[in-house]
Amino acid sequence: MAKLEIEVKFTIHPVAEIPAEHRAEAERKARQAFVLELLRQGDISGGKAAQLLGVDRWQLSELMFAHGIPPFDDTQTTEELEGEVADCLRDLQRYH
Repeated sequence: MAKLEIEVKFTIHPVAEIPAEHRAEAERKARQAFVLELLRQGDISGGKAAQLLGVDRWQLSELMFAHGIPPFDDTQTTEELEGEVADCLRDLQRYH
């Protein structure tokens, strides 16, 4: 499968001056929503979503719960599920 890079741009106007910290937080949440929607639709794995968002699997689980994304995907292959389990075990070893 070919790797691709996705750039998402949108314009919101007219808008009054926005403080830089508010804009940064809004952009972070927009990126998070985009990645989580790709995860919800099954276009990316949980491991990939965690990587793109810069969070660990435990933090991703919390985000998924907050956004109503079920933790298990019945379309996952055995290999993908095994990869997810391996990622979780590696994270557990890091914390213990």
